[in-house]
Amino acid sequence: MPEETIFSKIIRKEIPSDMVYQDDTVTAFRDINPQAPTHILIIPNKIIPTMDDVNEADEQVLGHMITVAVKIAREQGIAQNGYRVLINCREHGGQEVYHLHMHLFGGRPLGPMLAR
Repeated sequence: MPEETIFSKIIRKEIPSDMVYQDDTVTAFRDINPQAPTHILIIPNKIIPTMDDVNEADEQVLGHMITVAVKIAREQGIAQNGYRVLINCREHGGQEVYHLHMHLFGGRPLGPMLAR
């Protein structure tokens, strides 16, 4: 069983968050340290530590994360001009919380994908 994470506590509403979406499969909330005007994290309610831990049984939840990201982007008014979704994996990928999560960024031009 994967270890408990701060995101698990947010899912269960034990820690306050600015939640924008929740269903039986995923939870989405505003990042506490936003890197863009809109910066929302979309997480599976099931703990999957990293992208490398995803298996075939997780395909439906990952697809649902993407459709929820699109729904939220439209609701937040960032879909028209564009947005970015990002999943970091482990230390070199910049992952800080070991509970898979997708970042949804928008609200301004986001610039190049990676620092050169």
